[in-house]
Amino acid sequence: MSRRDEVFKQGKVAVITGGASGIGFAAAETCVAHGMHVVLADLGGEKLTTASVLLAAHSKPGTRVTPIATDVGLPASIEALKQRVGSEFGPVHFLMNNAGIQPGSGIFGPTANWDKVLAVNLLGVINGSRLFGPDMIAHGEPAIIVNTGSKQGITMPPGDPAYNVAKAGVKAFTEALEHELRNHPEGKVSAHLLIPGFVFTPLTAGDRTEKPTSAWTPRQTVDFMMEGLGRGDFYILCPDNEVDRRTDELRMKWAVGDIVENRPPLSRWHPEYQEKFAAYLRSGKS
Repeated sequence: MSRRDEVFKQGKVAVITGGASGIGFAAAETCVAHGMHVVLADLGGEKLTTASVLLAAHSKPGTRVTPIATDVGLPASIEALKQRVGSEFGPVHFLMNNAGIQPGSGIFGPTANWDKVLAVNLLGVINGSRLFGPDMIAHGEPAIIVNTGSKQGITMPPGDPAYNVAKAGVKAFTEALEHELRNHPEGKVSAHLLIPGFVFTPLTAGDRTEKPTSAWTPRQTVDFMMEGLGRGDFYILCPDNEVDRRTDELRMKWAVGDIVENRPPLSRWHPEYQEKFAAYLRSGKS
């Protein structure tokens, strides 16, 4: 039996930040379908209330769905979440640090945007993992931590540097977290980095009301995540309806190649290298 199958079982406890919509809500649906108790952590308001009601309506008898208003950008709010979960639910078996925002940023743009993105998208993941992790180790049962990253934190496309920096930090932190966990004497908790493709969520929708054909749904993304967890994958690299895994691999190898080949940073978008990158991509050779 895989660790995933040991964790996603009747009566186990899941805590999901950003759980009121998008990928987080789809993950909560999966947990409910397995009979898990689910704590939905998200900003307080109608969205969180509605999401919890919808989940509760589809939950199995004896399971609980509990909304807890949480701002992961505030360490005290995550601490309060941890304390309440511990007192009302006990051991946590699945933690998904998924909450994220994307107000847009520029290198010399408003400092407030940088502060918000780094506080939520990076420190929210770090603080969530560091606060819940020790107790997840201590209870001695199989457990899983999933941190939601982004391809933007690997290939670094220009346009929103604060978001890229935050997601690059999530990758680096989650790699260090898994290294720590796998070398722990107990060895029953694992960390995984979810790397979504283009997913149609409230975060990515913008002014669009219909899903673009190139995008995956949150449900497709979570189903893929569950397959990856079943295999024990650390890097859960999701394709979408436009970009396959091979294309992602080539883009990521090119990004690392900027260092190895001593090219300008972000050379994929550099006018002197755009044709070379296009040829490289067409060749399919790394």
